[in-house]
Parts: sequence; C-alpha cells; structure tokens
Amino acid sequence: GLGIETGNTIFFYMPSTEFSYWGGTDRDRETVRSLIQSGHIDCIHSFGDLANTRGQATETLEHLEKHDCKLKVWIDHAVAPSNFGADIMGGFGDVPGHDVYHADLTLDYGIEFIWVGRVTSIQGQDVPPSLKGIGSGGGYSYQYKTVAKEAAKIVLGRTGNEKYRMHATNDLLRRTRLRDGRTSIEFLRSNPHPGGISCGDNSAGLGTAINPGYLDRLEKRNARSVVYTHMGKKIDPNSGFCAESRWALEQLAQRFHDGKILVTTTYRLLNFARLIGDVRLNIRERGECIEISVGGVASDVALDGLSIDVPVSRKYELVRDGKQLPFRTIPCEQDKTKKVLVVDWHRLDYPDF
Repeated sequence: GLGIETGNTIFFYMPSTEFSYWGGTDRDRETVRSLIQSGHIDCIHSFGDLANTRGQATETLEHLEKHDCKLKVWIDHAVAPSNFGADIMGGFGDVPGHDVYHADLTLDYGIEFIWVGRVTSIQGQDVPPSLKGIGSGGGYSYQYKTVAKEAAKIVLGRTGNEKYRMHATNDLLRRTRLRDGRTSIEFLRSNPHPGGISCGDNSAGLGTAINPGYLDRLEKRNARSVVYTHMGKKIDPNSGFCAESRWALEQLAQRFHDGKILVTTTYRLLNFARLIGDVRLNIRERGECIEISVGGVASDVALDGLSIDVPVSRKYELVRDGKQLPFRTIPCEQDKTKKVLVVDWHRLDYPDF
C-alpha cells in the first residue's frame, strides 16, 4: 500500500514447517512463478535445507527453464549444503565432486550475482567507508561494540584478509572466483541496526534499522544499500508490522515518491550498480546530431536509470546495438550549460491474482 517495489526470495526444498516451492500446492507454485516472471521474486535462497544432491538442483533449474522463470540472484541460506560460501556459510555447492555440486548448472542457468554471507554495518555502499552513523538509535554499549567490530573488519580487509576485503573498500559488488574456477559477481549486504549485523534483522527491528538518520546518510552520500532483513520474521499475523516499522516504511516511501531515494528489488539495484560501473559510451558526430552508442555491458542488461550529462547546445541520439533507444531530457540542476539524457526507470507490474 506504499507504492514502493518489493522483492523476495524463494526456497525449494525445506521442512514442512517452512514455505517452499516444492512443499507448496500447485496454486502456490503458480503464484511463485507469476512473481518470478514479474520480477518480484528475484532471488534463489539456496536450494533449501533439504537440498543435498545435484539431482535436486537439476530438477529445479530444468523446471524453472521450462516455465520461463529467470532468477538472476543467488543468496546463501544459513548452513544449507547447496551454499556457495566457504568461509562464512559452509556450503559445498561450488565444490566439484561433492554430492550437491551445482555451480556449473546454476551459473549456466543464468545466476549473475551471489551473496555468500558478507554483511556490514556501514550505512551505504559504493562510497568511501565511514563509521559515522553506526550505532545511531541505540545505547552506548550497542554503539561502541558495533563500531569496534566494523572498524576491525576494515583493518583486516586492508591488511589482506580475504574474508573482509569487501568491507575495506565498501564496494557493493566485486568479481569473485568460486572453488570450481567459475567467476561470478559477489555483493555485500548491510544491516544498519545499532546492535550490529545479527540484531534486528526482522520486521520488529526494521524501524530501528532504517531510521531517519540512516536514510539521511544514504541520500546525502548518494550511496546504495541492499538491506539485510527478514520481513516475515517477528511479525504479528493479526496486526502486521509494529508501529515503529510502519512509520519507518512510510518515511522511506515518502522519500521515494519525492525522488530522493530509489527503492527497488535486489536484482534491479545490483544490475544498476553493475551498469554504472561497466557502461562505456562511444560518441561520434553525425551532421547536426551527436550519436552516443552504449556499450560495455551485455545486450540483455537493462539500461533503466542510465543518465548522461551533455551540453545543452546540441541534439543527441542514444543508440545500442545499432538501434535507437528512447530517452527523455531533463535540466541539469548543478550546471545550467548542460542537460541530462535519461533512460526511464520502469516500474514493475505486480501480477493480478
């Protein structure tokens, strides 16, 4: 009811006490497929606690392919055997010869981004690491402990500890190599709760985590963040979110509608971050027009949100793979001699159930 996009993850093989794809009804599976196709379920949350064979991965991926369901993000779960993470999540999904090895199948299926357990308290990524704001909203014992832990991670990362390398640079994305030699793009998640990365990662703690100070810092620093939380945990089945979390989500939605903070799904944020990092522009004059050709990213990578500052005095065409791209032009607020070519950010259409 807030008008902001939400994304979700899906399990496939779980105990009967947990919702999962194969443990649900035909109607459940139909609903999940519709949400995958619309982009609202955009992550595989491992293959689940009960997935321990390559055959189960094969069955699941072939089923998804058959129904034209493309998931692009992999997230390790707890201690699921199919996890990729070796140093934190204890998985074997990328170990050739292991019963649950599936990395070759899963990456060939189309997984582009992986999360293997790394979480930070730093408020916003793709900006220089800063301890400012960590612990805000909590008591002093929370604040000092959380700040000290994050400072230690940064130091360890800067001195060569691979486990904390991403913390040292505070990059949202990095290229990583799995144990079978295959490469993927790893991403860092953030839990800004004052108690640290293992506290308040649920609906009851969400209001404390995404407090106004945190949102102010995201906005001021032009940072990006994949917030680590479980919105279905510690939620009242009768009344839903607690008052503090409802208020925090309303504040976030207001900033979204005011054009201050973009709220979107995990995959769309990661894809945008990759686009900004990898895109290359080839510029050439064609008479009175300047043609800007977009390259550097695969042809199936969405260009939503791409913005290019150009002088106001010329006409422009935006091209990809020889085809013209639709764009709109807006004024450049920082420099009146320039304008901005913008590829629109399209909203996801929620399925009509």
